[in-house]
Amino acid sequence: MALIKRTELPAFVKEMGQTKDAKKKQIFLFFGERFLCREAVDSLQKALLATADEHGTVNSVDGDSEDAAKTLGQILNFSLLPGTQVFRVTDSRLFHSKNVGSAIWSRIEQAKSGGKETSCRRQLRSFIALGDLDDGEQLADLSAQQWQAVFGFSKPTGNLSWADELLAVAAGSKKKVGATDLATRYMEAFKKGVPPNNVLILSAESVDKRKQFFKFIKEEGMVVDCSVDSGASAAAQKGQKEVLQEMVLKALSGLKKKIQPRALDSLFERVGFHPVAVVMEAEKLALYIGDRDTITVQDLDDMVGRTREDALFELTDAFGKRQGARALVLLHRLQDNGMHALQILATMRNYLRKLLVFKSLQMQAEPIYRAGMNAGQFQKEYLPALKKREEWTDMLKGHPYALYMSFSKAQEFSCAVLKEWLGLLLQAEFRLKGSSLAADLVLEELFLTMLAAKRQQH
Repeated sequence: MALIKRTELPAFVKEMGQTKDAKKKQIFLFFGERFLCREAVDSLQKALLATADEHGTVNSVDGDSEDAAKTLGQILNFSLLPGTQVFRVTDSRLFHSKNVGSAIWSRIEQAKSGGKETSCRRQLRSFIALGDLDDGEQLADLSAQQWQAVFGFSKPTGNLSWADELLAVAAGSKKKVGATDLATRYMEAFKKGVPPNNVLILSAESVDKRKQFFKFIKEEGMVVDCSVDSGASAAAQKGQKEVLQEMVLKALSGLKKKIQPRALDSLFERVGFHPVAVVMEAEKLALYIGDRDTITVQDLDDMVGRTREDALFELTDAFGKRQGARALVLLHRLQDNGMHALQILATMRNYLRKLLVFKSLQMQAEPIYRAGMNAGQFQKEYLPALKKREEWTDMLKGHPYALYMSFSKAQEFSCAVLKEWLGLLLQAEFRLKGSSLAADLVLEELFLTMLAAKRQQH
C-alpha cells in the first residue's frame, strides 16, 4: 500500500469500518509531528477495535525503553484474550539511522532551550541509539571526527556534559540490539505470518525512508505521513496554520464551543506551531468562558500568554529593529511570565554571537558578500560557496531565507559594536549574580544602553 497523508486517513478508516477489511493489514507506521501521530493512531486504533466481533486489547509500548525483541515475541504469540490485539509502539527506534541524527539533535536542543527535561532526555536516548557507543562512552568526550563518523553530522559547539548528565539518570538507557538487525527480524516474521488477530502500529518522529523496513511496510501494510513543514516559507506557514486550525476546532467542537476568527488568528500567533500547546490553550479558554458559547479576543488577552520561544524571538526581533518601547514591554512580559533574567541574557548572548559570526564571514575576502544582494543570489551563489569553506557549519544550518535575513541584519552592525555589547551582557550577568539590584532594573539599563548606541564603529 502506498504511503498516504494524514488527511487521507479518515477516508481509509471510514472504508475500513464499512468493509471490515482491517485484518488484511497487520502492520502500520505513522511518522512526523508527535502529537499528530498520536491523534491519527487513536483514530486507527478505534477503528481496528470497532471492526472486531468482540472487544479487543491495546498493548501500549514506550519505544524509548522498549525491548523490541520482546515486543516481536509477543506479536508472534497467539493471545488467550478475545478480539484484535493491538501492539502500539510510540517513538519506535527501528527506523533510525545517521540520516536522521541531525534532525533528532535539533529537537534535543529545542527541548533543552525550552526547559523540557523529559522531552530532552527522551530524544537523547533515541539519539545515542544511533551511535552504537560502547558502555560508558561520553558524548562530550567524542572528538569532532568521531562524532561525524558516528552520527553523520558535525559535532555541536560548546560543552556537551549536560547531555551526558541527563543520560546518566535516564531510565532505560541501556544499550539495545541494533535497529537494523531487529528490523530484519520483524520483516521476516511478518513475511512468514503472524497470528491473524495481532496488529502492530509503530510511530516515530523521524524515519529513514531508504530503510528496507520502511519500504516493506509501504508494500505490505500502511505508512501514514503526519509530518508538517517547519520552514519559514509562505507554503509552510499556511500548512502549519491549517493543522492548528483543525486541532483547535476539533477540540472546541467536543466542548460545544466556538471561537471568533480574529481570536483564532491571535491564538496561533501567540502560541506558534505547538499542536499540544494550542489544544491545551483552546481547552483552557473553553472552560474559562463558562456558559458562553464563543471565545473572544478579550478572553484570549485575559488567559493566553505567548510561548517562551516565540516571546524570546519577538524580543530579539524588536531589539534588531531598534524598537525600544516594544523591547521593554516584551522584556517585562517575559519576566512576568516567570522567565529568569539569566535566561533572557542567554538568549541575547546567542543572538549577538550569531550576528558577530555572520558579520565576520561577510568581511572575508572569499566568498564576497555584496550588500543588497537578494534572497535568490544569497541562496544560489553566496551560501553554497560559504558552506564549501566548512567553517561555522552549525551556524549555517536552517532555512536559507532565515539565514538570508540574519545575514542582512548582521550587515547593519560592526564587529566592534557587537563585541562591546557582549561585554555589556557579561557585566549585566555579574550584576545579576553578585549585587542586590533588581533584575528588571539591570535588564532595562542593559537594553536602553545598547539601543542608544550607534550600530557602526570604525
